[in-house]
Amino acid sequence: MADFGKVAVLFGGRSAEREISLLSGNAVLAALKRGGVDAHAFDPAERDLLALKAEGFQRVFIALHGRYGEDGTVQGALELMGIPYTGSGVMASALCMDKIRTKMVWTACGLPTPEWEALTAASDWAAVAAPLGLPHIVKPAREGSTLGLTKVTDAAQLPAAYATAARYDKLVLAESFVAGQELTAAFLGDTMLPLIRIEAPQGNYDYQNKYFSDDTQYHCPSGLPEADERAIQEVIRRAVLALGCEGWGRADLIRRADGSVALLEMNTSPGMTGHSLVPMAARAVGIDFDALVLRILELAHVG
Repeated sequence: MADFGKVAVLFGGRSAEREISLLSGNAVLAALKRGGVDAHAFDPAERDLLALKAEGFQRVFIALHGRYGEDGTVQGALELMGIPYTGSGVMASALCMDKIRTKMVWTACGLPTPEWEALTAASDWAAVAAPLGLPHIVKPAREGSTLGLTKVTDAAQLPAAYATAARYDKLVLAESFVAGQELTAAFLGDTMLPLIRIEAPQGNYDYQNKYFSDDTQYHCPSGLPEADERAIQEVIRRAVLALGCEGWGRADLIRRADGSVALLEMNTSPGMTGHSLVPMAARAVGIDFDALVLRILELAHVG
């Protein structure tokens, strides 16, 4: 096994996803210790990041989710200190955290993503609803884990949906709802992992069903025809390259009844909990959780 030196697992943090980050980080920390790595817990909400340099950490596994961890801020600090870290770099992390900018890049590259509008408190709700159609989704542009998300079925619901999302982020996005199969596609280094097809209760893959429910069903293999899966993986590969992602990550998308797909978002620091999807996809190709964690750590880089 590679000698990684003294490794910090960054988890917890200050974002609205702190609870999930604590679960992810503890699982990663335990796996590294089982693998003989000199790994230590480090919560940026409780300690100054400069302690990483002062205490001689030689590598960082980022298990933070959301802002102040997944958005390029921590990545930039680690680069200034010259400490290798897991996942994407500053630019890709910042882009992927912002769903609006992600969609701008994908659209410019000819990649499929649902129609969208940025919302403010002064938005003309009728003017928003008309081009997007109903239903549509309103959500914070820079949060994950479905926090602050509302499915809008009537234009009269838009002000309340905006207010819910704005509690998490002043930047709010309205997006056309796409009906179809919910899929997620992970990558590890240059390898695309198998697709996972998700079936949530009543089709509602919300925060509870994502992390704490045993009723959500995950299918890996996905059950899609092999040619369709390969074609979708190629779309994801292009989506990853367009954003400049590195190391590992996961894209969420919808496959319509006609076989076409719509890219929803890219996660550069996905969950590593008992319900998480990247470990599930890795297991399908013979990579257990501990081996996955070590592989992600091997891919750590500076800049």
